[in-house]
Amino acid sequence: MVMKKFVSLAISSVLVSSAVIAQSQEEKKPAEAQLKWYGFVRNYFTFDSRESKSGTDELYYYLPLDESIQPDGTDINDHSTMKWTAITSRLGLDIKGYSYGKMAMGGKIEADFYNGLTGVTGVASFRLRQAYSTITWSDSARSTKHTLKIGQAWHPMAADMPHTTALEIGVPFGPFSRTPQITFDYNATKNLMLTASAIWQMQYTSGGPEGSSANYIKYGKTPEAYLGITFKDDEGFLGRVGVDILSLKPRYKGNATKTIESVPVTYTALVSDRLTTVSPFVYAQYIKDKFSLKVKSIYAEAGEHMNLNGGYGVTEKHDALDEDGHWEYTPTRYSSSWLSLCYGKTWQWMLFAGYAKNLGTKDGLYVDLVDTDGKEYASVANNYLSKNTYANVNSMWRLAPSVVRNWGKLAVSFEWQITSVEYGEFHKVGGVNYVSADNGMTDTNLHWITNHRLQAMVKYSF
Repeated sequence: MVMKKFVSLAISSVLVSSAVIAQSQEEKKPAEAQLKWYGFVRNYFTFDSRESKSGTDELYYYLPLDESIQPDGTDINDHSTMKWTAITSRLGLDIKGYSYGKMAMGGKIEADFYNGLTGVTGVASFRLRQAYSTITWSDSARSTKHTLKIGQAWHPMAADMPHTTALEIGVPFGPFSRTPQITFDYNATKNLMLTASAIWQMQYTSGGPEGSSANYIKYGKTPEAYLGITFKDDEGFLGRVGVDILSLKPRYKGNATKTIESVPVTYTALVSDRLTTVSPFVYAQYIKDKFSLKVKSIYAEAGEHMNLNGGYGVTEKHDALDEDGHWEYTPTRYSSSWLSLCYGKTWQWMLFAGYAKNLGTKDGLYVDLVDTDGKEYASVANNYLSKNTYANVNSMWRLAPSVVRNWGKLAVSFEWQITSVEYGEFHKVGGVNYVSADNGMTDTNLHWITNHRLQAMVKYSF
């Protein structure tokens, strides 16, 4: 009888322990991730009053082309064009809700069809926009959270965007780039956040001797760095300041000539080329009920990897006998700013205004030509500029009013975009274009060229 009670008690204890263990394991089991698909079908209809420089399928607008006067006096670029397409339709997946201990994890994968076309011709391809994961830690002592983001995401300088329905979202008056990165947001308080990023290049790349390429950061072996501070209050204000630091190796090999046994020998040498740039920016926004105001300004050195105007040029070439063959460089400096306003919900009225000024190169350029008056010039071939600009652009502005009518998930917008560029005239000798070696600019025959872009958009979101 005693043995029977003992066995019964033992079995009961085992069952209770098993239930406790099962309950404990259930409590420790990580929460399941939640998947949410999203996207939209978007069509753009565009009319330009002038031949212009634009991105894929000519929807991503940069600037109107300079005049090209023919022998009969005709400006061959002074004519209108029209186009429409649905290639910017998008599909994305948000992943959230998964947690492990104090860590909350999430991610995003996003793609569209904005790839594979030359001009307005070709077959649109599905391409990656964003692909990143996030880890968030709760800080109970400060009642804040800190986030680590790893993957392809918006560049920290480009994350704050203006009110506009245009595809380029303010380019080239503000940065635009999605790029591989490791970004850490540290919330010091509920109102103050510190951000640090290590950034690489993929789609949006720096210019250089071999064209636009990620090789310059690859051989430079130095990640682009971003540091920023964000302040926000409970009244609708947010302010942000930050700085971007980029270090490139435009060439990793070059020609050098060395005297060997009294004979000059030219060979391919590993060279020490290096360009380091610093680009600070400031951003502010105020949102109250149906009204929103945003403003951003950036001083960019070689900002072409963020779709800004500018780039860099050669200052010295150490190619003489018994030199090591390396080149030295200087960045083009641009001041670029925009302001945008928005009011309304069902009917949204928006205004975008942007201005960009070429401040010239930081140092003088390598002298390729000296004219009879002793003025020094640099060949445009030694300037590595953004794909969206030209060496003879001195300044430019844009004004773009637009209106959006929303019917739930359906939106229809109309925008009138006016872009005007101040071009200068190149110094031409033997069919080669030259700019001033002092600052990389043109200062003769300054003239303004303007394009009017009328654009409609129909967008169905899901």
